[in-house]
Amino acid sequence: MEKVALFVDVQNIYYTTKETYSCHFDYRSFWDVATSGRQIVKATAYAIDRGDAAQIRFQAILKEIGFEVKLKPFIQRLDGSAKGDWDVGIALDIMDYSETVDVVVLASGDGDFDIALDRVRDKFGVTTEVYGVPDLTAKSLINSATSFVPIQGQLLLSPR
Repeated sequence: MEKVALFVDVQNIYYTTKETYSCHFDYRSFWDVATSGRQIVKATAYAIDRGDAAQIRFQAILKEIGFEVKLKPFIQRLDGSAKGDWDVGIALDIMDYSETVDVVVLASGDGDFDIALDRVRDKFGVTTEVYGVPDLTAKSLINSATSFVPIQGQLLLSPR
């Protein structure tokens, strides 16, 4: 049985599915598809902590599904811009777990992860799968993945 580690860039997935489909990503369906017939070694969802009630409920759902939820504080700058990004943390966790798994699954469209996927594939021989919204996933990330799974259909929650 293949060993798998899941890494979800929650902010990227939230904004790309909302922009393209005007709905939300179905984390339960993603879990079922990405882990089918595989042994889960690690599953982490990386999010920004704004502390609001809806977000706390969402994080509880992720935990119920089986994800560890890692949070970074939301930082509002004086100029009105915001900061809160997990790229380095996700890349480090991918590197750390690639020695113990056969498959790394990344849900993100961010091209900054292409180097990490190239490295773990070359150094550890792992298979890499990227789940992303097709039109908003960096081509470099798609090219770095062993396989690309478009977020569409069953991976989306119906709009309410």
